[in-house]
Amino acid sequence: MIRVIIEVQNGAASSSVVAQARNVREAASIAAAVYPNAEVRVKFPIDAEAFFVKDPAARVEIVSLVRAEEIAA
Repeated sequence: MIRVIIEVQNGAASSSVVAQARNVREAASIAAAVYPNAEVRVKFPIDAEAFFVKDPAARVEIVSLVRAEEIAA
């Protein structure tokens, strides 16, 4: 299981979410399903420390919204 930040662009509005899934493509697909009218992109570079989810009970899901100051860091 992995965790990545997905940028969500809907017209002029932009935000980011954290998605976890079995692979990067699935994480992007989940975000696209949750935000069907938006363009979604994986944010690079991927944070190596947060990439692998160690929780054996982790589910495929959108984990959280990302605050602007977290993206800039």
